[in-house]
Amino acid sequence: MVPYITGILVPLLFTLVIHNTNRRKKRGLPVDVGGEPGYAIRNHRFSSPKTSAWEGVSTLAELFDESCKQHHDKPLLGTRKLIAREIEVTEDGRSFEKLHLGEYEWLTYGRTFEAVCNFASGLMQLGHSRNERAAIFADTREEWFIALQGCFRRNITVVTIYASLGEEALCHSLNETEVTTVICGQKEMKKLVDISRQLDTVKRVIYMDDELSSNVSLVDGRWAVTSFASVEVLGRENPVDPDLPLPADTAVIMYTSGSTGMPKGVMMTHRNILATVSAVMTIVPRLDKRDVYLAYLPLAHILELMAENIMVAIGCSIGYGSPLTLTDTSNKIKGGTKGDASVLQPTLLTAVPAILDRVRDGVRKKVDAKGGLSKKLFEFAYARRLAAINGSWFGAWGLEKLLWNFLVFRKIQAILGGRIRYMLSGGAPLSGDTQRFINICFGAPIGQGYGLTETCAGGSFTEFDDTSVGRVGAPLPCSFIKLIDWPEGGYQISDKPMPRGEIVIGGPNVTVGYFKNEAKTNEVYKVDERGMRWFYTGDIGQFHGDGCLEIIDRKKDIVKLQHGEYVSLGKVESALIVSPYVDSIMLHVDPFHSYCVALVVASQPAVQDWAVKQGIRFNDFSEVCSKPETLKEVHGSLVQAAKKARLEKFEIPAKIKLLSEPWTPESGLVTAALKLKRDAIRKAFAEELSKLYTS
Repeated sequence: MVPYITGILVPLLFTLVIHNTNRRKKRGLPVDVGGEPGYAIRNHRFSSPKTSAWEGVSTLAELFDESCKQHHDKPLLGTRKLIAREIEVTEDGRSFEKLHLGEYEWLTYGRTFEAVCNFASGLMQLGHSRNERAAIFADTREEWFIALQGCFRRNITVVTIYASLGEEALCHSLNETEVTTVICGQKEMKKLVDISRQLDTVKRVIYMDDELSSNVSLVDGRWAVTSFASVEVLGRENPVDPDLPLPADTAVIMYTSGSTGMPKGVMMTHRNILATVSAVMTIVPRLDKRDVYLAYLPLAHILELMAENIMVAIGCSIGYGSPLTLTDTSNKIKGGTKGDASVLQPTLLTAVPAILDRVRDGVRKKVDAKGGLSKKLFEFAYARRLAAINGSWFGAWGLEKLLWNFLVFRKIQAILGGRIRYMLSGGAPLSGDTQRFINICFGAPIGQGYGLTETCAGGSFTEFDDTSVGRVGAPLPCSFIKLIDWPEGGYQISDKPMPRGEIVIGGPNVTVGYFKNEAKTNEVYKVDERGMRWFYTGDIGQFHGDGCLEIIDRKKDIVKLQHGEYVSLGKVESALIVSPYVDSIMLHVDPFHSYCVALVVASQPAVQDWAVKQGIRFNDFSEVCSKPETLKEVHGSLVQAAKKARLEKFEIPAKIKLLSEPWTPESGLVTAALKLKRDAIRKAFAEELSKLYTS
């Protein structure tokens, strides 16, 4: 009996000791820095910012070259074969495209290197010189990555543009950077042709798909239009020696998603991007060439661009997918066939909070639908795993985790292929509820990062063994993070129990500035007396005792009500979006009123299920959303979520407008990273917002 008890107690005690040690671990340390006075922290492992993790590698072109030599025969880029494309028509007459996709077909590192060299040479043969800029305007795919590396091989600056960008912003981005060559997909080609008369400098277009857009004849004689495959053939037959960049050369001008006004072009050098790649490589453990990464986020976003360069540095495989084909139940996947994750079975995944929130809501819906014993078993297993992660005595034993994974969570994990061992979340704050849910159901830690386009996604990152939620970790090895006083908002570094203030990031990952926008560059970028470059983020943070950062506010999101109360829009929205009835939400504050209101995009499955259970009759979803009883139910759910988050009464929306249509990048109401475009939403729903205040 004694050996049996010992066999249980020893692992339990060991787990608790490790857990408590991790809680006390110093992850960031105070550091003396120059510039504006503040409270600064560095990574606990490095006293000075890291620039490169590899000797002799100082640019992304050199990194790609070295990795291809080292992993020559290993698969690098994978794309699923298209078997069939079908149109399904629903009972109400709406049509939807459905895809039947096959297995992944792979290019090795060696073959990818050949494709990159051929594309680089072909680009020169088309007449594109190194002094001209090329733009990539397409969804994430293997040709995107090949084009990027091909441009780097000839020291051509790449302008990255979201595939979902509107016409005005697209014209602005291409004209401002004086792009001469655009590399795009078929649907993006159609957009380009539609605005061709407004584009001043474009001379040639390279299209990635087999088919051309139907309106391409409209640019005959003005643009040279060539297929991606033809450029590769041209380069293979007429090879050109590389013209490799220097670390200080501009690699990318990345246009931000334009959540406020016109997008700004952030200028990134090879040194900037390599610093963040090196930093993440240093602190994420056990990354190696056996890993498989599922790429589906926009490569025009710094998060995905950084992730794919990290994967190349590791020597792992990148399989391409899309948000609409990600899982077996995704919108574009033909019924009875498999989504990208099921086929690829990735081990690594990057996600934005909006996608993880939807995964969580989808799982909860299925659990609730099953009900009975199945639901009770899930809730019991979830509670046990939650106790383990939180360091409680019961449920901390590792073998119990294996048991619950086998009995309960295995089917949930199969949604993303069943082999995920690590996820990275960025782009926006991830709610603690979602983070815990993903931790438990998918059995994998989430590294929540904080960074901006202006810092090449580098800022802070949660370490592998940090089980806390709501924080974004300690500074990356490439960065110093400093808090400075913001008296107007009531945040100061002398605050107790934690120093608080505006977040300022310094290090080699801080970019050069905004293209052709010196005034804005000088406003938010500063160089101190020691030569360190700092970026003023406008975000408000606080440092915990272990040196980890928590984002608590944003200067632009703080609005004053009629009687002087300050409301933080982002903070309130993060608290309310946990309601199962909410897909998206935007809080609105009018300084001439004493209360706030909200536009709520309803979660169709949750709201419809509730309506059916209540016996409410309806013809379509918009009718459900317009009913007073639905409005009352959703508003009550928001009030409940607000109270749970301990919001003040004036922070809780007094009235809401329930919307049936989702906000998408295509609608122009959210960015490609699914961030709210507040100005666009306010304009689109000006009448509805006015009625909320007058009714």
